[in-house]
Amino acid sequence: MKLTNKAMLITYPDSLGDNLKDLQHVLSSQLDGVVGGVHILPFFPSAGDRGFSPVDYQQVDPKFGDWNDIQTLAKNYYLMFDFMVNHISKHSKYFQDFLQNHDQSKYRDLFIHWDEFWPAGRPTQKDIDLIYKRKPKAPVQEITFADGQTGKVWNTFGDDQIDLDVTKQATKNFIKSTLEFLMKNGASIIRLDAFAYAVKKLDTNDFFVEPEIWNLLDSINKITQPQGATLLPEIHENYHIVRKLTDHNYFSYDFALPIVTLYSLYSGDATRLAAWLKSSPMRQFTTLDTHDGIGVVDAKDILSDQELDYTKAEMYKVGANVKKVYSSTAYHNLDVYQINTTYYSALGDNDPAYLMARAIQIFAPGIPQIYYVGLLASKNDLDLLEKTKEGRNINRHYYSLAEIDHETQRPVVKDLFALLRFRNASTAFDLDGSIQVEQPSKSEIIIVRSSADGKTAARLTADLETKLFTVEAKDKSESWTKVLDSANLTD
Repeated sequence: MKLTNKAMLITYPDSLGDNLKDLQHVLSSQLDGVVGGVHILPFFPSAGDRGFSPVDYQQVDPKFGDWNDIQTLAKNYYLMFDFMVNHISKHSKYFQDFLQNHDQSKYRDLFIHWDEFWPAGRPTQKDIDLIYKRKPKAPVQEITFADGQTGKVWNTFGDDQIDLDVTKQATKNFIKSTLEFLMKNGASIIRLDAFAYAVKKLDTNDFFVEPEIWNLLDSINKITQPQGATLLPEIHENYHIVRKLTDHNYFSYDFALPIVTLYSLYSGDATRLAAWLKSSPMRQFTTLDTHDGIGVVDAKDILSDQELDYTKAEMYKVGANVKKVYSSTAYHNLDVYQINTTYYSALGDNDPAYLMARAIQIFAPGIPQIYYVGLLASKNDLDLLEKTKEGRNINRHYYSLAEIDHETQRPVVKDLFALLRFRNASTAFDLDGSIQVEQPSKSEIIIVRSSADGKTAARLTADLETKLFTVEAKDKSESWTKVLDSANLTD
């Protein structure tokens, strides 16, 4: 099923129930009409990072199900699969063959050889400092081959995630064959994970290196576009970089919206939010939460440094069990620019504030992605956090089917589902349509979405100070009809 303009669920294959069959059951029962697409986070055999260190893209991890389960989902939902364009597991057959056969391995060129990358006498400390890094050391790993010799390979992320050399024909062949396989088996969107790190070049910071990054993206697009699949490059950085994707007519993420919305709800001031929505493109996926923490760097220059500092401080003050230590190295947090919490708890487990945040997301330009924990308006999972000592696990609860039955009966979840069903059924949110944003007062915002043909419209009127809002809809010939009034929410 190809991409459609309906809300997308983000979930692990074993988070809503135990496996893909349970996920299918939940989608067709409790979530009927709530979402039209599903981003199934990595379901391949993996050696770490909860799926993001793939061993074999040709397999579904048996503990989740098989390709028949994926293809069944693809009949009723548009699906997003992850492709880690920057790296692959050291436990993959490719890297294992390289370890065994060294320079005679047919997969040798898949990987970036550290000592061959640098000219003699380099890297210097200046070179290392220049690299945009995810860990406080050079992105290199020493390895020992079966013949007893040693070597070094580029290693940006975890120890198991070995970087790929996207300039070599062997890697290009691997990318092409893998993407063709994923599309054949149900992927209508390919999410290019860690995309901006994929190109390495001397005397650069090795992050979003132009023009080479565009050559890579265009070469991948030539593989996916003929099959009708959409590319979604994943980039967590300043919005100026992300806007370049829009300028090249690619879909992008709005990773700035989570912090901008939090700032607006904390301060009761709609000014920054209104300005951001007015400038946002339609060809994007919006988020408030994902499997990672809430990004801060994404909103730099949208919010001032003082406003960002205020938002972080308020999150720790207003948020329910949101603590600085949960985003530190004590809980294995690799990215100092992300804060680990559920979005619901970031808003103090406050139902009206949370529903308003979701209403803003639904009316924002683009297609809303709803993370499974956020879909169920869940609190921080402190038990899982402490059990694993992994900061991001605070927002990665495992739901049993019985829990899902219970959670979907909560008023805040019922109202969120009603909002999403309205969003999915209305043509007012046409990506070729228009958006109007007004700010009648400091705390008020009005967002009107209209279809391209002008026949339908939807309006959100919200007061960020009082947390009261209404959602209305109309056809061209009719007056506004109230869809939801936060003053009369589900009991």
